[in-house]
Amino acid sequence: MKIPLKFKKNKEFFKKIPRIFKKHIFLSFLIPFLLTLILGGFIFYQYSFLAEKLEPQIIEKPLQFEEALYQEISEEWQIRQKRFEEAEFKKYPDLFRLPVPTPEETSPEITEELTE
Repeated sequence: MKIPLKFKKNKEFFKKIPRIFKKHIFLSFLIPFLLTLILGGFIFYQYSFLAEKLEPQIIEKPLQFEEALYQEISEEWQIRQKRFEEAEFKKYPDLFRLPVPTPEETSPEITEELTE
């Protein structure tokens, strides 16, 4: 497969880039540093100086308390509180122990085997 001439030139140029940076180490540091300073200054200007000049928006309509919505939320909280309090009295099975059968649950044959 024949490689085009332009690709070979580009490939050689990209191989030379690290060598160019080594020869001009000060410029290879200075250019990105200045670009970073300019970008940082622009961002600082946008979010600091311009933000101070903007006037805050005044809300024309004052906030109103919605009684119906408050009542709905209050009722839901009461229902949840009731469920939470009922959960304290509920007995949950111990998942790490086998259930021990009570005498009513066992058949007479099993109780005879257990007593022998």
